[in-house]
Amino acid sequence: MSLVDELARLEEMRARGTLSEDEFQRAKARLIDTQAEPSTPAAAAINRLRRSRSDKWLGGVCAGLGQVSGIEPWIWRLMFALLFMFGGTGLLVYLLLWIFVPLD
Repeated sequence: MSLVDELARLEEMRARGTLSEDEFQRAKARLIDTQAEPSTPAAAAINRLRRSRSDKWLGGVCAGLGQVSGIEPWIWRLMFALLFMFGGTGLLVYLLLWIFVPLD
């Protein structure tokens, strides 16, 4: 059921008198809060991604990826270096992450 359908159902229950105004407001707030949270672990990990201030060589991107993924930062650094040597993709991706990922 979508958020709109759930809210309409709650409104109907309030109109019938099944829910008091206070119960309706709490249920509505709980429903909106649960819809705002990421639904998958991957989405939650992306939302937690931050560049590290303490463990960094250049921008802290690899340390931040290491914190989120559980992979050591030196492995991320190696992967970016290898990608850089094979077409420059590593540099492009690293720069984009450096620009768009916020600091810790």
